[in-house]
Amino acid sequence: MKIGIFTALFGDKNLHETLDIVKAEGIEAVEFGAGAYPGNAHIHADKLLESKAARDELLKEVHSRGLMISAISCHGNPIHPIKEVAKAHHDAFRKAVELADALDVRCVNGFSGCPGDGPDAVNPNWVTCAWPDEYRDILKWQWDEVVVPYWKEQHAHLEKHNVNFCIEMHPGFVCYANDNLLRLRHAVGKRIGANFDPSHLWWQGIDPIAAVRELGKEGALFHVHAKDTRIDPYNSARNGNLDTKSYGKILDRSWVFRSVGYGHSEAWWKDFVSNLRMVGYDYVLSIEHEDGLMSPMEGLRKAVECLKAAVISESAGEMFWAKD
Repeated sequence: MKIGIFTALFGDKNLHETLDIVKAEGIEAVEFGAGAYPGNAHIHADKLLESKAARDELLKEVHSRGLMISAISCHGNPIHPIKEVAKAHHDAFRKAVELADALDVRCVNGFSGCPGDGPDAVNPNWVTCAWPDEYRDILKWQWDEVVVPYWKEQHAHLEKHNVNFCIEMHPGFVCYANDNLLRLRHAVGKRIGANFDPSHLWWQGIDPIAAVRELGKEGALFHVHAKDTRIDPYNSARNGNLDTKSYGKILDRSWVFRSVGYGHSEAWWKDFVSNLRMVGYDYVLSIEHEDGLMSPMEGLRKAVECLKAAVISESAGEMFWAKD
């Protein structure tokens, strides 16, 4: 298993500066943003798709530093009810899949998206309760008329390019937990799986280890993010965890994203890594820094320190002390 980083953290730096920092910090893999919400600070899909020489130069810059590309990320909402937004994010997704294939990268990370409440909607409508009954009517329309048809079509594109779409389960989108991610996978195909980010699960009351074990057994665990969440015991006890306050109001929120080890202990991360290995995941833990209490570099270094203690790098080998 390797420690990686989602390079959106260094959006203010160029590619060479970013890769030099990544190497210096002992990180082994990079995940590049290629449009939609993460932007494209370090790679430009159009230019890379047009030029093999540009792709070769990118790979040279990465590989010469002993790094690998774990994923191309284009987190967006390609089923947004505003057509201009949907098209921009759809185009970013299609190009990310094509670029991943051209770079021999097999993971494209993103969101499932969320439509509106009907054909005339102007904003996404994320349904989270079953009553009044019209909410379930909205859900049925979303899945039957938009979500499944759209992703069935995109699954063919994934198959054509031998690329997996790694959905980050995130509130606000139709796939935010195991049951709806697996619902989409079973409806569409096995190119749909998870970019597993535990930080989005804790505040929903989900045990990430229980979730990762189910996805691993399903064969739907493609890529993993390393980001922590701290539940504030006082604000959560008063208000629950459905918190819409600004992420900047850290003292007032029920939960906040934290650097790895600052929401849950090093022991938890060791258990997480062990469970990943038990279900057959031995790829990359890609650090995503979104900690409002730490600078990017300090947050990154704290995360790397914790993960280096947790990650299992070598093959277990034969059990010399017992029969298999």
